[in-house]
Amino acid sequence: MDPIWIAVAFAAGFVARLVNLPPLVGFLLAGFLLKAMGADAGELVQTIADLGVMLLLFTIGLKLKIKTLLRPEIWAVASIHMVASVVAFAAIIKLVAFAGVALFAELTFGSSVLIAFALSFSSTVFAVKVLEEKGEISALHGRIAIGILIMQDIFAVVFMTVSTGKVPSIWAVALLGLPLLRPLLDRILDRCGHGELVPLFGLCAALSLGAYVFDLVGLKADLGALVLGMILAPHPRASEMADSLFAFKDVFLVGFFLSIGLGSSPTLAALGVALFFTLLMPLKVGLFFWLLSRFNLRTRTATNASFSLANYSEFGLIVGAVGVGNGWITSDWLVVIALALSATFVIASPLNTAFEAIYTRISSHLRRFQSSTRHPEEQPISLGGTGALIVGMGRIGTGTYEYLVPRFDGLVTGIDSNPDRVTQHVKEGRDVILADAADTQFWVRVQAAECRLVMLSMPDHGANLRAARRLRAEGFKGHVAAIATFHDQEEDLLESGADVVFNTYAEAGAGFAGHVCSRLSEGLFDSNAVGDTAESSSPRDRTNSGKSKP
Repeated sequence: MDPIWIAVAFAAGFVARLVNLPPLVGFLLAGFLLKAMGADAGELVQTIADLGVMLLLFTIGLKLKIKTLLRPEIWAVASIHMVASVVAFAAIIKLVAFAGVALFAELTFGSSVLIAFALSFSSTVFAVKVLEEKGEISALHGRIAIGILIMQDIFAVVFMTVSTGKVPSIWAVALLGLPLLRPLLDRILDRCGHGELVPLFGLCAALSLGAYVFDLVGLKADLGALVLGMILAPHPRASEMADSLFAFKDVFLVGFFLSIGLGSSPTLAALGVALFFTLLMPLKVGLFFWLLSRFNLRTRTATNASFSLANYSEFGLIVGAVGVGNGWITSDWLVVIALALSATFVIASPLNTAFEAIYTRISSHLRRFQSSTRHPEEQPISLGGTGALIVGMGRIGTGTYEYLVPRFDGLVTGIDSNPDRVTQHVKEGRDVILADAADTQFWVRVQAAECRLVMLSMPDHGANLRAARRLRAEGFKGHVAAIATFHDQEEDLLESGADVVFNTYAEAGAGFAGHVCSRLSEGLFDSNAVGDTAESSSPRDRTNSGKSKP
């Protein structure tokens, strides 16, 4: 890859971030710019793009449980939506074709259905990136969106197998035995330590054991990466492996977005048709919203999940490429799909970023579609006599919980949006409730008036900001504490209603030193002195040199 390309990609991504758009939009536009300058994608960019998608699916698999796909709000919504959208889009395309519009007039019924099928997918890459940046991939709407996307990926694999005439090898049956390798894979991961072997093992599992083996037996390589991730998902260190691959995945995905732009040579006719399909996107989003509402999801959850799916997909390009290769459609339609995909990326990015503001304005109109029955994960929440509420029960939240229990006579409650984490905490005897505290409506449903202290320890800064603002907006009079990673985040949290902000990085050294000094002063500092730093580390507050509300 030319070094100039890297510079252009960085510059475009940086500019996109300056105007509050995800950098991926800049990478996409950089591809179009490079194409206009005469650049050609080449095999290297395509290889990097393929690696990015494979690693993305592998990390999705690491966080996915098979039982999730069996929920009706996932498999039924994905199936019904695909059938309905294909029928609707195909009918619209044929109506336009009857009018004799350029590009449409040459389409047969079969080619119209093919294009409709290509447009029925939503982008896995886009949705995961947006949900990761918002810290909502484990929230209910995030899990539903990802589940629907996985179902769509499965539909794409079936289409690829049937349409290309490529019959899987007889050895593909042997892949049913892959889950039997899990004990061996778990043991290897256990012995990898916490260094460079962890991401290397992840790359090996995703690309060598997953993608390469599946490709050998005639199945889609991307599917192999996803399956290996799902096999490793139950391991306690699966999330650690996913985090270690984060940088690799993001760098490779830059190549994916560049390849979309580099593969397109827009014409005025193609631009017009792509704009037409972009204007049809609200139909697709509206159908997702209506279907999700029918499965007893609150309007906010249904809307949030639908916004995550408000785009066309890279799989549409793959379907289009198959159509071009088989002579079912012309290459002009591949350009149309690429342009429509790019346009919906650009539109959906600010749409998802400004979701809270948009939903606040339209929520009163949407609630008429809300079912009177509540989804099991969206039942009203009662905190009882909770004195301290901890929002986000990861490592920091868990340590905070243990520290506060004796100081609040056991009246401590935790909140987390990850169902597996909540189940584990409950098994260990902690009072933890499954809920998405990043949801602004959570603070409307929950009664937190009796709490004296709310501690926001979610890993996403934006989620902590929204929670602090909503708490104060609902009239909460108790104390609010929050964690931050950077100094500028401390100021944001204090302005949003937090009384105390704890900078996890800045305070780590102080906590470590305080713990050691306390052991020295107590005469307990010897080779066997091991303890919990929670007793000696304290957040920045009004009484010390740290940040606090004036």
